Amino acid sequence: MTVIAGRVRSAGPVLHPRICAALTAVSCLVHLWLAASGHHDAWLGILMIALAAVCIPCTVHIWRYSRVGALHQVTISALAMVGLHAVLLLGAGGAGHAHGGRTASNAVDMSGAAGLLLVIGLEITTALLAATLVARLRRRAAVPS
Repeated sequence: MTVIAGRVRSAGPVLHPRICAALTAVSCLVHLWLAASGHHDAWLGILMIALAAVCIPCTVHIWRYSRVGALHQVTISALAMVGLHAVLLLGAGGAGHAHGGRTASNAVDMSGAAGLLLVIGLEITTALLAATLVARLRRRAAVPS
């Protein structure tokens, strides 16, 4: 820790944890938005609210302290979401490929396969940022100052 202009500042990486925490917060907001939108059953909306509530403390811990435990939890949660959404994508029977009067591919369409692929991309990015931050923090702790 160093003191700069009366404020305590961590000596570790700053931008990397901020980006990781911001992306985790975006994921929480997406879950809350989807729960509030009413496009899913009530039980699924409640589950999404619960998932967001679990992730919010990790977001704070990553933003303020770069805690490795919170980073592990975010990495595991993000990879679990990748797996779940991949199963939904593959098990949807070709969702997003309805050709009735529409083009075969519409990347702007947030329903069906396009939405699931965007969520998978968001979660893979979140897991990658959290895992690389853990590696940076461990490498920094292993190198004597």
